[in-house]
Amino acid sequence: MSDSSSGKPSHREQPQRMRALLELLASMRFAIALLTIICIASVIGTVLKQHEPSVNYVNQFGPFWAELFLALKLNAVYSAWWFLLILAFLVTSTTLCLLRHTPKYMADLRNYKEDIREQSLKAFHHKAQAALNEQPQAAAQRIGGILARSGWKVKLQERETPAGKGYMLAAKAGAANKLGYIAAHSAIVMICIGGLLDGDMVVRAQMWLGGKTPYTGAGRISDVPPEHRLSLRNPTYRGNLMVAEGTQAGTAILNQSDGVLLQELPFSVELKKFVVEYYDTGMPKLFASDVIIHDRETGEQLEKRIEVNHPASYKGIEIYQSSFDDGGSQVKLRAVPFTAGGEAFEVEGYIGSATELMRAGSSKPADVMTLEFTELRTINVENFSGQKNANAAVDVRKVDLRSSIESRLGGGHKTAKPQELRNIGPSIGYKLRDASGQAREYQNYMSPVDFGDGVSMFLLGVRENPSEAFRYLRIPADDQGSMQGFMRMRAALQDPAMREEAVRRYAKQAVPAEREDLREALTQSALRAVNLFAGSGKLVNGVPDGGLQAIGQFMEANVPEAERERASEVLIRILNGVLYDLAQLSREKAGLKPLEAGEQTLGFMTQSVFALSDAQFYPAPMAFMMEDFKQVQASVFQVARAPGKNIVYLGCLFLIIGVFAMLYIRDRRLWIWVAPQGDAAQATMALSSNRKIMDTDREFDNLKQKLLATSAAAASPTERSV
Repeated sequence: MSDSSSGKPSHREQPQRMRALLELLASMRFAIALLTIICIASVIGTVLKQHEPSVNYVNQFGPFWAELFLALKLNAVYSAWWFLLILAFLVTSTTLCLLRHTPKYMADLRNYKEDIREQSLKAFHHKAQAALNEQPQAAAQRIGGILARSGWKVKLQERETPAGKGYMLAAKAGAANKLGYIAAHSAIVMICIGGLLDGDMVVRAQMWLGGKTPYTGAGRISDVPPEHRLSLRNPTYRGNLMVAEGTQAGTAILNQSDGVLLQELPFSVELKKFVVEYYDTGMPKLFASDVIIHDRETGEQLEKRIEVNHPASYKGIEIYQSSFDDGGSQVKLRAVPFTAGGEAFEVEGYIGSATELMRAGSSKPADVMTLEFTELRTINVENFSGQKNANAAVDVRKVDLRSSIESRLGGGHKTAKPQELRNIGPSIGYKLRDASGQAREYQNYMSPVDFGDGVSMFLLGVRENPSEAFRYLRIPADDQGSMQGFMRMRAALQDPAMREEAVRRYAKQAVPAEREDLREALTQSALRAVNLFAGSGKLVNGVPDGGLQAIGQFMEANVPEAERERASEVLIRILNGVLYDLAQLSREKAGLKPLEAGEQTLGFMTQSVFALSDAQFYPAPMAFMMEDFKQVQASVFQVARAPGKNIVYLGCLFLIIGVFAMLYIRDRRLWIWVAPQGDAAQATMALSSNRKIMDTDREFDNLKQKLLATSAAAASPTERSV
């Protein structure tokens, strides 16, 4: 006797389990489940940016979710092991389904099923019976000819019956429906195989089996070791190639989640000229590259123009215009100091480079700052429609109701507010990094911007990290269109002697000479106000102790609440007067003529008061303003060797053919049994179709009229079903 308690499967159970596994793999529900997972993963890969640095995910989603995304490889969905495994299972499932059903379908295409019995025809949904006024052979030939001329494929079978010879006509049409099934499923296999070939599977295999590792360092491409480079024989890849104007490059960069791989190309690309055109909104309308392709083996040179959606192809490698970037533009900046005693100086550099700065009079490493040139933007288009005349009265007699309604109808991008787009000129972006490695990002505009109130202002932006929006310090331009008027005024505000002189002049003008006591009181109040506004230059709880904020805190601490509004108006009026005299004093010291009273001067002084208050919160001791630049543009190309592309295209063609064949072609079978009945014949007809629709009913009625027209009225209502 055998012992069956060991838990091991018997020889009979093993084939059954294997058969059950194959049935599961080849089943429709398994394939649909895989397709559902692939669709969900594709949505994630579309929404979540792929192959970004890890710090970007931490900044956007936080440490927990970033760690989870990286663990699940959601930052590289299409190259994740589980995604490739699902694709492989889908290919296996669809292939097994094809292997199981294709032989049956092909055999069914060749088989007319003419051996069907007469009694079986009566069980069909669509059936009819009629007596024919002709001999069975003649009737069979007539019916077969009509079907053949109508596009049916017909096979005639002769049978012996007790009453004589009978004829079975078996006809079929729409056999392409089954070919559509084969084509559609073959398309899924081809598309998946093409996707696997063009994906990261081959590159991953080289990393696993060939000892290739991503490169995480920095430096020149020529200095990267061989273990981070892929050979020219690499059959499939997709990478980026950045080329500056006047230079050439022949090594593509393949971004990985933990670094980059370098792919050598059989040619190098030289960028002759980069062309970019913009819409009125500042968005790029066209960017194209005039390039020369240099063959490394033969030395051949081929000129090409690469545009978006118009790639160049060479040696099986497609070169796409992906984007554009700065190619190392040269910029000249002027440092504008914000602290008393600071000296202006000039610094030059290239976008992407950095230079070290040392505080004046210091040699400590802690006082070293690094200036990093990060971005040059030559075009900045902003919407200046704003809220002009938002509170103006509306004359109802001039309201065009039709235009008002139409302005709100149509596309979702339409707006009832008119846009006033304006290019406000070039800007420079840079970072100031301290000795500890902490950096702030700055963006300063080269030219002053007119906001429509008659006063042009320089915009100095700053933010702590890339996820934040820039906060701007607005410095008014003087009558010469420069920042010098404001900077002289700020330097005078930081000088106690000039503050006292400005207060003395203000009190002298505001109070008659005979009211010495009142003048002295006004002098003390004005000096206290301007000293509070100027501050001490120190931080109290991390906040500067000057500006309008200091004035407000003083009022809250020393003035009863009922009198604060009136007292604040008086104090602000005194402060504005002193600052005006301070501005005149600074111009006098610089040898310039005094400011002329008027709207322009009033606007300048109003904005200067706000800027002097906000400047105390500016986190850097100086601002770097762009004096000049020489732009060098660069093209970012995507180079791709995709042998699976043609397979995918063929699969898409098969998918279209297959879906149309399955949806719009009906597989029909028709049988007509013509049996002898005395001197005439008796016909029994049946029709089957793979789809029960009204078209099948109408087709059956038409066939009955054509084939059995001589005795259509003889058909019994119970012998047909419509």
